Amino acid sequence: MPTPTKGPRLGGGPAHERLMLANLAAALFEHKRITTTVTKAKRLKPYAERLVTFAKRGDLASRRRVLGLISNKGIVHELFTDIATAVENRDGGYTRITKIGNRKGDNAPMAVIELVLEPVSAKQAVVAEATTAAKRDADKKEAAAAAPVAEEAPEAEVAETEAAEAPAETEAATEEAPAAEEAPAEEAAEAPAAKEKDAK
Repeated sequence: MPTPTKGPRLGGGPAHERLMLANLAAALFEHKRITTTVTKAKRLKPYAERLVTFAKRGDLASRRRVLGLISNKGIVHELFTDIATAVENRDGGYTRITKIGNRKGDNAPMAVIELVLEPVSAKQAVVAEATTAAKRDADKKEAAAAAPVAEEAPEAEVAETEAAEAPAETEAATEEAPAAEEAPAEEAAEAPAAKEKDAK
């Protein structure tokens, strides 16, 4: 909430000032721009921007708070539907004050206060687009880096299984080799025994 200003108020009292600000805000939301004195425009700016912030939230509690200040339901509906969607990408700065010189009758300094409904500047849009593109490229690189790791994992598993099978095969071969060595030795032992039988 903006801090209250020092010195005299806009109206005769605080209630009158609240009503004046509410009426100025309603006119601003209805016509999108109004001409008033510089003092009233400066006092209206934080008040109107706070109401736009409530409208951007868009929930029922915010709508009821705004309806407590602005009694015209049509203007509140326009604020919550049209204006809030127009400034949803903007982070503050919903109004603009332009000084237009002094009033002819009493020489009071005048200003135009208007809603900033155009999209965020082209430079910021380019920066936002570049940021999203960089993020998208980073995501693609992470996905590409994750894919070879996933492909290497099955190859590593195959290599591990082949390595596990290779010692098993060598163990089987070594087991068969002594058996093969034992077989000729047994045949050689049987051969002299057969010769002795034949000799008898």
